[in-house]
Amino acid sequence: MTEKRAFHQELEQIRADVVRMAAIVTEFIPRGTEALLANDLRSAQALIEEDDLVDELTVLVEEHCFQVLALQAPVATDLRALICALKLTSEIERSADLVVNIVKAARRIYGAEFSPKLRRLIEEMGEEAVRLFRLSIDSYAEGDAALAAALDDMDGRLDTLHRDYIQAIFEEHDQEGLELQVAVQLALIGRYYERIGDHAVNIGNRVEFMVTGWLPEHTGAARHKARVEHAAERYGAVQVDTPPAVNGNGAAAGD
Repeated sequence: MTEKRAFHQELEQIRADVVRMAAIVTEFIPRGTEALLANDLRSAQALIEEDDLVDELTVLVEEHCFQVLALQAPVATDLRALICALKLTSEIERSADLVVNIVKAARRIYGAEFSPKLRRLIEEMGEEAVRLFRLSIDSYAEGDAALAAALDDMDGRLDTLHRDYIQAIFEEHDQEGLELQVAVQLALIGRYYERIGDHAVNIGNRVEFMVTGWLPEHTGAARHKARVEHAAERYGAVQVDTPPAVNGNGAAAGD
């Protein structure tokens, strides 16, 4: 086996491990929703314990990436693939933590009754979070930059569901006497689903970078540069806040 072939097998193993992590979290989301709506404390506890597996896989994938970076010194596409894998482990691990937050909140309001409207909105948020997360990992597994780019627009439905859900909580608190503690925990749960969608969009952004070498943040940086250049042309030299130069010892130049 050539050294190059062995290196690319390492990259494929890392990709497979990242997809495996994401598959576990994709299964976590509907299980968390079911535990919440069914007041199922055993299922909630099982999810909390299984989150340790995601943490373990995160550490293993990160260590593998650092090892390959150190031994192979990859460049261009291969380097972006490793950087993407490192970034994705964080997004995936945090998404698993959000599901854990959902079931912990469910334990705090154990025994609370949900209206049909709230149940429906929770179910729909859960389904949409699963859909976004699955599509984000599909874009990674397939190297599909177009799908990755579309995730930001797809996230709009989950944002709308979240707004409707918060409005429903306010209405039930004011009109139906929903307890304040229950209302607060339900609002947090909605935020956790919405954040899972945000992590799916972040994964899409990283996939775009992996495939094209371009991050959406670059657009903002380009706009800032254009504004500075325009101001310099119109008003003369302007003072721009920039990070201090760093020398080889990690200290700011002049220290």
